[in-house]
Amino acid sequence: MVTARVLTRSEAATSPRHQEGALDLARRLPSLVASAKELAASVMHGVHGRRRAGTGENFWQFRPFTFGEAAQRIDWRRSARDDRLYVREREWEAAHTIFLWMDLSPSMAFMSSLARQSKADGALVLGLATADLLVRGGERVGLLGMTRAIAVRNIVERLAEALVIADRQIAQSGHPDFPADEPLPQRTQVILISDFLVAPDELARRLRRIASNGARGHLVMIADPVEETFPFEGHTEFLDVDSGALFRAGRAEAYRVDYIARLAQHRERVRSAAGEAGFSFALHRTDAPAATALLALRGRLEANVELGAVA
Repeated sequence: MVTARVLTRSEAATSPRHQEGALDLARRLPSLVASAKELAASVMHGVHGRRRAGTGENFWQFRPFTFGEAAQRIDWRRSARDDRLYVREREWEAAHTIFLWMDLSPSMAFMSSLARQSKADGALVLGLATADLLVRGGERVGLLGMTRAIAVRNIVERLAEALVIADRQIAQSGHPDFPADEPLPQRTQVILISDFLVAPDELARRLRRIASNGARGHLVMIADPVEETFPFEGHTEFLDVDSGALFRAGRAEAYRVDYIARLAQHRERVRSAAGEAGFSFALHRTDAPAATALLALRGRLEANVELGAVA
């Protein structure tokens, strides 16, 4: 038997979470922080650090000199062998900047009996683990629209604290369905983790805005296994947690084929919106190991860094 539970709008209005602000998130975060750090450590243990340009001692590569750079950076010996000027780069030149956004809107509270955790908790663990992994690799990480990007040992705790503060501030109005509508500097990377149960056209506009100055990004779609398989049968009530609309199905199984087709269509539109803005797209189900999603995300981040270096 498959079960699921999401608060109705009236229940949410009288719930301790609504009345006490960020207490619910604050209570959940310690265990989520511990899970995120454990996840990052396990992934970090199994991979090798990547090499990139930096101020270290080890030579990495020669690259063409760019107009406007300091002349003392030119490697004259290498440049003498060609008709171009070259700069000698070492490893670890400068940290890259990555901003995270984890969706905590009402639909993310969904959790079926087939899932390991709710979509919101899955997004938080994956996002915080990503931050920990990135900072261990020398990068700067921040929360989109909430904090500046920093590189500190306790990055997970710092971001968790910022999330609790933000949750308290927007407890009455509710969490937004979209990230901050703002352009970001070139070579900045953005990671958006959500179920993306939103209007694809509006999402496409937001992604274009984020990427308007050359920022790159990644979408990680979080899905509960029930949302994909639609295992409901018989009389079933479906509640829209955003509008409060209620739909009663006498024979829920009769809607399964159409539902799965419309879900596939919606995901394709989200994937297309991501591709048009230069974002990657990946799906993570809450019944799957988070380490798999984190490893895949790490690989896409590295690929974007290399593309940025070439550009």
